[in-house]
Amino acid sequence: MGELEKLKQDCIIKQKRGLHIIIASIVVWGGILAVELLNIPVLTKNLFVFVCTALLLPISYFISRLINVDFQNKTNPLTKLGMLFSINQLLYLLIAMWVYPTIPNKMLMVLAIIFGAHLLPYSWLYNSRAYLVSSIVISILALLVGINFKPFVLASVMLAMVAAFCITLILENHQLD
Repeated sequence: MGELEKLKQDCIIKQKRGLHIIIASIVVWGGILAVELLNIPVLTKNLFVFVCTALLLPISYFISRLINVDFQNKTNPLTKLGMLFSINQLLYLLIAMWVYPTIPNKMLMVLAIIFGAHLLPYSWLYNSRAYLVSSIVISILALLVGINFKPFVLASVMLAMVAAFCITLILENHQLD
């Protein structure tokens, strides 16, 4: 096993393939679904959706403590690469911010596509088929559902998809044992 593969394996084991973040994503998408079910103006819903997404890191930190994940894994240089993958998503959120007032009924669709697409590089970092498949399926499904249905339907689908992704990630992690 080469040095790069050893570093990747260290990330896989110590960070459980980012399971803490994906579990937190379930909580966030549950919050987004709750927001979408409220009887309030769409711009207010979109603002609350952004608030929900801001809770991802604090929730994932708490979950990392519960499931014994090394949240920062400072000894592994590939952790910085994983952080870059996440920070990249923040730049794409600028697109969602533009959509927010411009096409408010499609903001959640754009956010869901960004979420799905940002999973792709983690398939390499974590040697994970679950990340690869989820990235593609979530992005395409978010587009199709987002174009054809109301945002609360999309939020429901996203919640189900992220939960299914979480289960497949748990199964991948069990293969390590």
